[in-house]
Amino acid sequence: MRYLVLLKSEQPPTPPPPELMEAIMKLGGEATAAGALLDTAGLAPSGAGATVELTGGRLSVTDGPFAEAKELISYALYEVRSKEEAVEWAARFMKLHRDLWEGWEGVSTVLKVMGPEDFGPPAG
Repeated sequence: MRYLVLLKSEQPPTPPPPELMEAIMKLGGEATAAGALLDTAGLAPSGAGATVELTGGRLSVTDGPFAEAKELISYALYEVRSKEEAVEWAARFMKLHRDLWEGWEGVSTVLKVMGPEDFGPPAG
């Protein structure tokens, strides 16, 4: 099963400590070696993005930045056996932030990526 983990946080007043970045790289290496981590990257601020909306049959495009106080700042895509395993990887990532970046606050959202098994057997 694949899970997408999205990280949101307010813009921090200081850059991340080097110790945190080293720990994140180590955790990423561990997740990759375990075959769990498929992809990860930081995301540009919302000012570099846009929203495409369909309402009443009309498409509208709104360029960022968006009014939300918290920005999506990174993502990770995992291939794991269960939601619990995806949550464990996300929790380990968040614990690194708690332990190595005093005062940092954020939210990790763990979302299941739908696969063929989610749609039932093929018609036939």
